[in-house]
Amino acid sequence: MTFRSGVVAVVGRPNTGKSSLINAMVGTKVAIVSDKPQTTRYPIRGVLTVPDRQVVFTDTPGYHRPRTILGERLNRRAEEAVADVDVVMLVVDGAAGVGRGDAFVARREVAPFRGPKVCAVNKIDLIRRHGEVPQLAAAAELAAFDHVVPTSARSGRGLEDLLGAIVGSLPEGEALYPGDVATDQPLELRVSEIVREKALALTREEVPHSIAVVVEEFERDNRTGLVTLFCRLLVERESQKGIVIGKSGEMLKRIGTQAREEIETVLGARVFLDLRVKVLKDWQRDPASLDRLGL
Repeated sequence: MTFRSGVVAVVGRPNTGKSSLINAMVGTKVAIVSDKPQTTRYPIRGVLTVPDRQVVFTDTPGYHRPRTILGERLNRRAEEAVADVDVVMLVVDGAAGVGRGDAFVARREVAPFRGPKVCAVNKIDLIRRHGEVPQLAAAAELAAFDHVVPTSARSGRGLEDLLGAIVGSLPEGEALYPGDVATDQPLELRVSEIVREKALALTREEVPHSIAVVVEEFERDNRTGLVTLFCRLLVERESQKGIVIGKSGEMLKRIGTQAREEIETVLGARVFLDLRVKVLKDWQRDPASLDRLGL
């Protein structure tokens, strides 16, 4: 049996469903999901291993017009992600319609790539039947794709066809990760991202973009199995701190409750989660702060 393996850079503009698609193909949640733009900040790898293939998906930040130093760094990270990979997959939002933002990403990240190119026209389940063909045609015009595949991360439609197109484009080679690995993220990063995901879902206006999460303490009691986590939520202004904490601390409590439940599932252990909020003024525009946050 021929074994195929390789790395697939998943690119696209914000909110096309890149992270949801990776989670669906890997078969477990490895990347946080939000309807807020620029949710993905860190390079996230999801690994799918079956008897004759291993696909390593690299999630990338949505390419956008940057308004902060963080935005500039995320765009650079997205550009760097297509170097030294085996396949580039552009994800477009078929329901919203293929547009200029997709064309911009295709020119910057897809067209220069010399290897196999795949386009996933995502959210196809939200398109009325007669609107599907025009979106597929528009996607095909963006670059010289080897495959254009209609997909839905939510319903699962087209995922097998998409995987088939990707695997067929991978080189022969040995597995890059052990077969039981779904992601290479450190546990601290997974925890911080889960907390941030819940904060993104529950807060409003400009607050989600201004939130960062740092795990300050991560301890497991070998006798009881209890995991103790102290996390700091960073915001840029005092007004944002008040929103994240909420009246009588209710918002922070909701964030903590939802995050703790998911973290317990990931860790397979009971969790004590302590969340605190701190103002780090204009951290998105401060290179030193971004460096400390690994961004």
